[in-house]
Amino acid sequence: MVQRASPRRRRQLAAFGENIRRWRAINGLSAAELADRAAVSRQTLRAIEAGEGGRIDSLFAVLGALGIADAAVDGIDPYRNDAARARMDDILRSGGKL
Repeated sequence: MVQRASPRRRRQLAAFGENIRRWRAINGLSAAELADRAAVSRQTLRAIEAGEGGRIDSLFAVLGALGIADAAVDGIDPYRNDAARARMDDILRSGGKL
């Protein structure tokens, strides 16, 4: 069974939420303004910023309202990661497919 509530995962979620809060501050938005622009409830935004969850579509609505959704997608692009590219090369060299 996958353990989703590990200490490391909680730290990652908390850091991610804090980064969203910082982006909100950089953009000069109150929590209510960002929630309104993202069309999510204030409670949903509070949960995301606290690292306590939220649906992925709500998360992307918030990221989009902050103007950073594309950066988030780019951040997990395996073609932009040296380790992933090396692994992809290994897979392709051995006749595998992506």
